[in-house]
Amino acid sequence: MQRRDFLQAAAGAGLLAWRLPAAAATAPRLLVLVELKGGNDGLNTVVPLDDPAYAALRPRLALARDALPRLADSTGLHPSLEPLLASWRDGRLAVVQGLGYPAPNLSHFRSIEIWDTASRSDEYRDEGWLARAFAGRAPPAGLAADGVVVGSSDLGPLSGPGARAIALTSPEDFLREARLVQAPSPARANAALAHILRVERDIEASARRLAPGPEPRAAFPAGPFGTALRTAARLAANPATASVIKVSLTGFDTHANQLAVQAQLLRQLGEGLAALRAALEESGRWRDAVIATYSEFGRRARENGSGGTDHGTAAPHFVLGGAVKGGLYGAMPRLDRLDGEGNLAFTTDFRSYYATLLAGTTGLDPVPVLGGRFASLGFLPVA
Repeated sequence: MQRRDFLQAAAGAGLLAWRLPAAAATAPRLLVLVELKGGNDGLNTVVPLDDPAYAALRPRLALARDALPRLADSTGLHPSLEPLLASWRDGRLAVVQGLGYPAPNLSHFRSIEIWDTASRSDEYRDEGWLARAFAGRAPPAGLAADGVVVGSSDLGPLSGPGARAIALTSPEDFLREARLVQAPSPARANAALAHILRVERDIEASARRLAPGPEPRAAFPAGPFGTALRTAARLAANPATASVIKVSLTGFDTHANQLAVQAQLLRQLGEGLAALRAALEESGRWRDAVIATYSEFGRRARENGSGGTDHGTAAPHFVLGGAVKGGLYGAMPRLDRLDGEGNLAFTTDFRSYYATLLAGTTGLDPVPVLGGRFASLGFLPVA
């Protein structure tokens, strides 16, 4: 491969959003982010069992009470997520309810931009919240990158100049391409060219540290999501990989046929995260790994005429890991207090969710990163 081709491929994958290493710092916990693309319906994921409005709002979509695993007397879990109950029972699964933000935006593109940048709904920022966090610290010694995105070129919260971020599908392909880059010819006195060559050398050096671990024994679900999680598990097995690994599960925009579609997606999620836990235990990374889900929004409380739900607001998310303090956090949104458009009122600001994750995985102060003070939710001790 020619250098030009590799650099073009790297730029297309976000590899040139790169910060050259500075002084060493202590390696943080591993954060694995799982984006649920499309906006997962929270009411059928974590179910308010004792609220009569639930069945009234969803005559076709309401899940049968007796078929649901229980998280608490009044709180049920979608049956497709039963593989997560082992983590719940041993106190390593936190369910954070009612996540959202003031003046919500119901556009997929704008709302995920708000989540990725941790901004207000009337504020536009260029850098992802993790890119801002990593811009304020020295890269931990020996890490190949601050973050690795598996299976997508969308860097999300790692986008921007502050993070050393890599996007890849297969670590073997990435390593192969890095090795095939031809040796540089002597550079002329050109500052821009010299910078490109320095970036290239940094990418090559990081690629050499990106060696994945062996194939885990855990059985991951078939399909792109399971493949991405398997790759994430192999990368996590090498402590020199990154501070953050991001994967995505797509298809949650359930305007129609939601019962079948969401059940299949949540089955992938439940089986995938259970397999990821098993793989992390196998490699010894479970004790310092934190797995957290997020999505651009939830769905509307009332079902629509097509057996689905339209774009909504607040939704629950899951955090699991060896250091996580399991339990229910935040409050279930009230179904008798919907807004004028029939949407749920959020009960937990998503920036408190991020503040807890940030302090608990990097030990950094969330205030300068998030632009304000947001209370910790307590599901993760400070790293």
